[in-house]
Amino acid sequence: MTDLNHSLYEQLQAKKQDFEKNALPNKKEAYKRGIDAVKQGKIIEKALQVGDKAPNFMLKNALGKSISLYDYLQEGKVILTWYRGNWCPYCNMTLRQLQLELPNFNANNTTLIALTPELPDESISTAEKHALQFEVLSDIGNIVAKQYGIVFELTSEVAAMYNQAFELNNHNGDSTNELPLAATYIINENKEIVYAFLDADYRNRAEPSDLTDFLRGS
Repeated sequence: MTDLNHSLYEQLQAKKQDFEKNALPNKKEAYKRGIDAVKQGKIIEKALQVGDKAPNFMLKNALGKSISLYDYLQEGKVILTWYRGNWCPYCNMTLRQLQLELPNFNANNTTLIALTPELPDESISTAEKHALQFEVLSDIGNIVAKQYGIVFELTSEVAAMYNQAFELNNHNGDSTNELPLAATYIINENKEIVYAFLDADYRNRAEPSDLTDFLRGS
C-alpha cells in the first residue's frame, strides 16, 4: 500500500485490521477501554467547536524560532492539527498524507501547523523522518491543547503499556500520562474556528483531501 494510491482513511483502516488480527487480546481490550474512557469523559463536548474563537499561542519550532498562530492568520487560514508522537503509527501515516496534500493547502492560501506534546528533540526527528515542509511545534505539557479543550489522561493500564513499550513519559518530559485528541481545526483570518474534526478514537483522522475540499468551498 502506498500513500499515493490510497486515501488516509484506507491506510488507517488497514492498520486497524492488522492490529485486530495480530495484537494480543489483553492489549486490544485495554485499548478499547481507553477509547471508551475518552468518550465517557466527554472530551469531545468540552473541546472548542466551530464558531468558537481560536486562542492564540506562541511556540518554538524545531529551529528555535517563535511561531505565533495569529501572525499566520494575518496571511490566510490555518489548519491546526495535533499528533500524539512519533511512536504512533497512525500519526505517522497522517503526517505523511498531510505532506502530500500540502501543495493544495498552500494553493488555498492556508498554512498547516502540527502540534505535539513531545519534547523538541522528538519533534525534530519526526520532521526529519517524514521530510515535513510545515511547522511541527512542541506543545510541552499540552498547554495549547488544554486551551482548546482536547487533553485527556490515559487510563492507568494503557499508560503502563505505553511506558513499558516506548517510554511515553520520556518522550513528553513529564509523568502526567496526558495526551491530546488527534484533533484538526481550520481557523479563518477572523480567528474563528470554521472546521473541527474531533474523535475519541485516536485511529480516526481528518482526511487531508477533505480539508482541501473544505478550503475550496469556504
